[in-house]
Amino acid sequence: MSSPLKFIRPRNLNESRILSWFSQKNAHYSVENARIPGLNVGFNSDENQEVILEQLHVLAKETDTSLKNIAIAQQIHSDRVKVVTKGGIYPDTDAFVSSTLGISLLIQVADCGAVLLGDATNQVIGAAHAGWRGAQKGIIGKTVESMIEIGAEINSIEAYISPCISVDAFEVGQEVADLFPDQYVEKNKNAKPHVDLKGYIFGQLVHMGIPESHIVMDTGCTFNDENDFYSYRRQAKKAGRMAAVIKLNEIG
Repeated sequence: MSSPLKFIRPRNLNESRILSWFSQKNAHYSVENARIPGLNVGFNSDENQEVILEQLHVLAKETDTSLKNIAIAQQIHSDRVKVVTKGGIYPDTDAFVSSTLGISLLIQVADCGAVLLGDATNQVIGAAHAGWRGAQKGIIGKTVESMIEIGAEINSIEAYISPCISVDAFEVGQEVADLFPDQYVEKNKNAKPHVDLKGYIFGQLVHMGIPESHIVMDTGCTFNDENDFYSYRRQAKKAGRMAAVIKLNEIG
């Protein structure tokens, strides 16, 4: 590495009990034999799986977590939420919740939104992969509900919405636009409709009862900011994946 790896640290989900990170592209960094430059943790990217495993070990070190304690989703754009008590790779999963001390939850994104959630008072965390399909299916609400089922309280939950594709860049067909409320669809500025995915995710969190003051929405656009982020829409198979990680810290 020629310089340190760069992460976004959500300001509302970093204190003694709950820690969180969002990895940037880090294009200056690469491991031997990697086809995709940067800190790519995407199992579903066009990369050698041994390279991805090496990258995950790097990520684990950077987040001060043993890789065996990181729960990693093999995402399928579903609304499936899993309660986890240990690390590992979880097939057909797009969200996690946990109250196990020492565990980290990891979501991979390259245009979709990652939503990190934490209740430090009741020691419950959650993480959701929220692309337009999962968001439209209700994965945000189901993740929050699952957190409450294992002890979280709605007024104690803090939320972070990661960089993702912005409304300016997210052109969709009419069949996709029709799945979203009009307030989250721009219909008149461009030839085709554009969806405000971040705004929709924010609205879902508020609808569930999380106070607006507890929600931090990152302004970064994965499509427009080529220096800092991977983007599947921009790069197709050459896109890596960023990692959104939240950890329920064991502090004694």
